[in-house]
Parts: sequence; C-alpha cells; structure tokens
Amino acid sequence: MAKILLSADSTCDISGKLLERCRAKLIPLHIILNEKSYDDGVDIKPDDIYANFARTGKLPKTSAINAQEYIDTFKPYIDDGYDIIHVNLGSAISSSYQNCVVAAGEFDGHLYPINSCNLSSGSGHLVIEAARRIEKGMAAAEIAEEIKALVPKCHASFIIDKLDYLRAGGRCSTLAMLGANLLKLKPCIEVNNADGSMTVGKKYRGKLETVLLQYVHEQLDKYENIRNDKIFITHAGIGDEYVEIVRNELDKLHYFTEIFIERASCTISSHCGPGTLGILFMTE
Repeated sequence: MAKILLSADSTCDISGKLLERCRAKLIPLHIILNEKSYDDGVDIKPDDIYANFARTGKLPKTSAINAQEYIDTFKPYIDDGYDIIHVNLGSAISSSYQNCVVAAGEFDGHLYPINSCNLSSGSGHLVIEAARRIEKGMAAAEIAEEIKALVPKCHASFIIDKLDYLRAGGRCSTLAMLGANLLKLKPCIEVNNADGSMTVGKKYRGKLETVLLQYVHEQLDKYENIRNDKIFITHAGIGDEYVEIVRNELDKLHYFTEIFIERASCTISSHCGPGTLGILFMTE
C-alpha cells in the first residue's frame, strides 16, 4: 500500500483532536506584523493581532506560502516514498495554490495540490474527506479527483459583528463602517465556492444573538440536501456565549452527527476581526 501524507494550508482552521484524527500536517502562511514575519498559528496567535490593532490601529499583512517552501517541506516525505495530498486556500484570495502547483512540477506526480476554492473550515471539510479516503486505502490520485469533485459542495459564510477590521484593511469606508455600527448592521460574508472569492450577502440588523439565530436558519434553509455527518462553527474570537447559542440551536435540530467548534487562524482573523462567527457545511 502506498504511503500518503495529508497536508493543508494553516487556513483550513482545523486543530486539536480533529487534526490528530485526520493525521494532517499544517503548513503555515505568513503574518507580517511590525516589519517582522511570523508563521500563522506557530509563533503568533489571533489575539496577538487583536492586541496590536488595539494599540496601533494597524493590521498585519499576510503572505502566501511560496513554491520553495512547499518543495522544502515535501521533499523529505517524497524521498521517503510518500505521495502527498495538499489542500490549499482558495486561489481567488491567495497565490498559495499556484505556488503549490509549481512545487508539484518538481515531484513527478507525487504531489497533488487541491484548490479548495474556499477558506477556513470550508477547506477543513475537504481535509476530513481526504483523511477518510486515506483510511480506506485509496490511491492518492483517486483521492485527489474525488476531493476536487467535492469542492462545489462545501459552503462557508460568516456574520461580522463590527466592521472595524474590514475598514482598516481597506474593504469598506469609514463612513460605511460608522453607519453600519450605528444601525447595528451585521453583514453576512459568503464564499463563492466556484473560485473562493467573497461577497457580501444579507445585512442583518439587531443584537448579535438574534442575528446569529436568524443567520443559522436562513443558511440551512437555502439547501434541501445538506449532509448530516458534520458541520463547523468557526469563529474569530467571539464570546463563548455566542458559540453556545449557535451550538444549542444546531443541537435542537437533531440533524448533525458531529458539530465541530474551531477558532479561525491568524490569516482569516486578521481580515474579519473578533466577533465573527460562521457555520460551514457540505451538501450532497
């Protein structure tokens, strides 16, 4: 049986026991803060970014994994006889996938980059799906093809409580931010799983706990064929009480076998800020 290494960009937002279950290796993107480069989730955490923003009003820059880094990471495994399946952050928002494709050209078919066309635990779903197929003993090439076919079936969206981080990152104007905060508007950011780009969906109004409940039901009501094996609640540092509100609401449905709760990586968190929460699921 061929040896297979499963890996993913750090932006897949799976961790802890779930990451151990998947036996996956994470490769960190880079966070450039105060002219120093850090590895996402290794020597910098989202709360470090938030503390710096509170002090300075400045956000870090994020940087993709370059081709040489992929080559240096994967070469020892491939030399040891492994095939590698790697799940990348969506190509519409990062060059990591293109860089991984370049790296794959050095390995004569032993590295299989997968463009998740997604971010956060939307990509994490694909990591889990790949891990399940590795356990079944499938060949790497066959797994890669099946995972690519699942890309359009992963659905990711988030509610953003306040627009301060979007404004600081140049994604909305100060006027729009002030207006939204004054009116208590909370936009839903939706990921286009055709290419990984992000769009603004419905703008909710009201208290966060009320908005989250409405958001959960409206997202789930969009689809008739939602898979019931798993769903993610992924957040960027929101209060535990809000996570519990969403988890309890999902529990009431008696539908999902597993509900995973994850904290978003630095790369994701730096763009949306604390007070952000999403549900991420798959359809048949």
